[in-house]
Parts: sequence; structure tokens; C-alpha cells
Amino acid sequence: MMASDDSVLEDLPPSAKLVYKVLEYDGPLTQKRIVEETMLSARTVRYALERLEDRGAVDEDIYFADARQSLYQLTRQNNDDACAEADAEAA
Repeated sequence: MMASDDSVLEDLPPSAKLVYKVLEYDGPLTQKRIVEETMLSARTVRYALERLEDRGAVDEDIYFADARQSLYQLTRQNNDDACAEADAEAA
């Protein structure tokens, strides 16, 4: 785990850390897809997303395919850090 991940994820419940990692590898995703990917309850995913949003780690956007849903992704800085880590591991 990188230093930026450590600071964002510090003191968060395991469910929030799992949601963060799923978004890091598979994002952006709707809440429904996050529930499917993590196998957590919808309520637990909602709570995890709220905690991550409070930390500024996740952005919520409109999901244009279905405006009733939101699309969640890592914030730009966290996403850039994750891409840099993936590039370093691939090298």
C-alpha cells in the first residue's frame, strides 16, 4: 500500500478499505456494481462510500446510463497515485 493510500484509508473500517480497492482496480462503478463486486450489503457499501467521500477519496457523479444511480470513482489525485503505482509494478 502506498503512503497516499495509508493516509486516506487510516482508521477507516475494513468495508471502506475494500470499496476503495475495488474502485482503484475496477472503477468507476455504480453503487449496485460495488455491492456485486464486494459482496457487501447495500447499506454497508453506502456507509463505506460516505466515509470515503468525507475523506475526499471518492467522487460521486451522475451515471448517464441511468440517472437514478450515481457513479463513484476515486478522486483525481488518488486515481493518479494508483495509476503511477500500477505502472511501477508493471515495469
